[in-house]
Amino acid sequence: MFTNDQRQQERTGKYGSPRFQYLQELVSQFQNTADEEAKERILANLANFAYDPYNYNFLRQFVTSVLPNLTHEQLNILELFLDCMTEPNEKLVEFGVGGICNSCADQANIAIVSKFGGIPLIIQCLSSPVRNTVNYALGALYYVCNESNKEEILKPEVIDAIKRYAAAEEVSASFSNLAKAFLDKHLSEN
Repeated sequence: MFTNDQRQQERTGKYGSPRFQYLQELVSQFQNTADEEAKERILANLANFAYDPYNYNFLRQFVTSVLPNLTHEQLNILELFLDCMTEPNEKLVEFGVGGICNSCADQANIAIVSKFGGIPLIIQCLSSPVRNTVNYALGALYYVCNESNKEEILKPEVIDAIKRYAAAEEVSASFSNLAKAFLDKHLSEN
């Protein structure tokens, strides 16, 4: 059995991984470019990074000072994902909700998504014309729905939309399977 330190060394190499700096560069590049394709590539990269539970802490807050509690740096990647879900660019919406979906197996990330108004944004993605966006929205709702927010998610119009996806096996097996998993997990408890 590996200790956390051994697991980190195994995953990042002997000299560690400058993840904070790497993510900081990506966020800076995203914020400083006007090129939509570059933004799409950067956000897709960040969404892929969000898939690994080892990286969840990197999506949140970082203390980068020798003197704790004096200097806090935040990347706010989860908030960046949420912001992108309000963009007119469908690729940014797709990668934004994809990043949220990838990171929401973690309770701390769910709390941030809820705190910053992410649930209505995820629900809105259920009506996207982009299949991946809908898949990510269904997956995110599966993880995000819990006792503290189920009234916000389990509204009749949301349940109706999810039931339609569950019945749409011929249109998309992925939609159907994700929707059925959501219904099994969250409606069978009621």
